[in-house]
Amino acid sequence: MIEFKKFTLDNNLKVIFHHDPSTPMAVVNTLFDVGARDEDENKTGFAHLFEHLMFGGSANIPDFDGPLQQAGGESNAFTSNDITNYYDTLPAHNLETALWLESDRMLNLAFTPKSLEVQRQVVIEEFKQRYLNQPYGDAWLEFRPLAYKKHSYKWATIGKEVAHIEDATMQDVKEFFSKYYNPSNAILCIAGNFEEAFVQDMVNKWYRDIPAGIKVPRNIPQEPSQKEFREKTIERNVPADAFYYGFKMPGKTDELYYTADLLSDVLGRGKSSRLHTKIYKELNLASEIAAYVLGAHDEGLLMISGKLNNGVSFDQLDDAIWEVLETVKARPIDLTELKKIKNKVETTAVFSDQGILNKAMSLSAHELLGDANHINVEQQIYDNVTAEMIHTYAQHKLVKTNCSVLKIKASTK
Repeated sequence: MIEFKKFTLDNNLKVIFHHDPSTPMAVVNTLFDVGARDEDENKTGFAHLFEHLMFGGSANIPDFDGPLQQAGGESNAFTSNDITNYYDTLPAHNLETALWLESDRMLNLAFTPKSLEVQRQVVIEEFKQRYLNQPYGDAWLEFRPLAYKKHSYKWATIGKEVAHIEDATMQDVKEFFSKYYNPSNAILCIAGNFEEAFVQDMVNKWYRDIPAGIKVPRNIPQEPSQKEFREKTIERNVPADAFYYGFKMPGKTDELYYTADLLSDVLGRGKSSRLHTKIYKELNLASEIAAYVLGAHDEGLLMISGKLNNGVSFDQLDDAIWEVLETVKARPIDLTELKKIKNKVETTAVFSDQGILNKAMSLSAHELLGDANHINVEQQIYDNVTAEMIHTYAQHKLVKTNCSVLKIKASTK
């Protein structure tokens, strides 16, 4: 059980406090309810660009990392299709330094031509190195628009194309900041060995005067129900043929999400999973294979991906994968296998929630989805999933009309 307190400032900033006396360190985690799905289709990559811009200095602090490092701390951030998350870790007695830094950049980011150009080039270089010039780097750039036709999940967090970042104007980034970076669209989580009254005083001191802003309602196009099998083959200069099978699945706020997650573990988590046993061990078709879920807030994907062994055709693999899926659809898994899968889930959760940073990030993420206390009941939801529920879900969702497949063929040139 992770204990925490919640309160909300007059400017709508939601605050979570987790008292942790076991460490001399503290965490300040700021989650903004904005990700790549909130972007204009003709101006993608902005959420990720902003992750970088937020370290470029604010109205009163030209160098964000400098004061934090002097206080013995460090910072980082990440962007997904659903959220943007910033976090600072530092000695608890220097908590106020992090609150000063974070509140100042939430209040008034320094929009300078130099900062925009520097961060623009950083993001463009990242786009090229990680997505365009790396083996398999463009897999998700190709797969997402295959799987999604209307929803803004059809582009990756980095964006649809480099040109969208190259063409970003100062007015564009100012409008993005004004729209999404305000207390009404943020969740602040503080974790460390503090008294609640002290945390409330510190948060009020540094955040209460920031204008609330407006939480902009989402108007994301609804993804139509997929009713046809989709397949695409591309050729790239890669070491081995690769494959990506994606099946539409519910988002994180749907309890069937947990059924789909356990099903993915049955299929491809670990060396005793169905796909690994059949395709890797018995048939020797793939050098690697795994199944996993892309934990999306809206409709997500249950993925099966890996790489083929030399001399193996995509047709051979395809036959084998669908054969494995049919065995899962044919009858419920036995209780021993289900118990083993659930034990792995619980062990992973226990280890991931041990660190103070992971607790702060998880509390923030669960609060955004509806209630931070969900972190304490999530395991029970997994435990309540039965073999019959997984069987029924597999029968309805592991079908070709719900599947999109990307095949990357190694170039022979």
